[in-house]
Amino acid sequence: MNPNKPGTPQEPFSHPRLRRLHALSRLLDSCIRLPGGYRIGIDGILGLIPGFGDIAGSVASSYIIIESARLGASTATLLRMVFNVLVESIIGLIPFLGDLFDFVWKANEKNMALMERQLKTAPPATRPETRLKAAVFIILALMLLGVIAIAWLGFRLLLKVIEALQGAA
Repeated sequence: MNPNKPGTPQEPFSHPRLRRLHALSRLLDSCIRLPGGYRIGIDGILGLIPGFGDIAGSVASSYIIIESARLGASTATLLRMVFNVLVESIIGLIPFLGDLFDFVWKANEKNMALMERQLKTAPPATRPETRLKAAVFIILALMLLGVIAIAWLGFRLLLKVIEALQGAA
């Protein structure tokens, strides 16, 4: 199916938008070959930059989700994609461990596999604009919930540290 024209036969992976998304996914998750054959991407390397790196990776990953909505991904597929990015983003906030996790999880490659499976099995059921609005709302809502959860956990941890310091004094 041609992702821009439902009902028109065309090899789904030959669409220019999909090729662009594949290239971005590869850049983010597996563009650098390490000795031994393992591949890493710039998402993990950017994650080493405190604050900025994780945000940049999340923005690039969100672009893949938004474009997938435009191409016809179902709401269920978009939710799975958002989950993959959220897991990578939230665990990526943990110093060092999160950076290692970024190299292994490869949320963008997982999301491209989800998108390919979606295009192979079912044509788009709703208009891209509707899916795009839903995807943006879902992404923003889940990211806001993630930030609130992290802030709450940080606040609780800070209170525990203060209690421990007061008890030691």
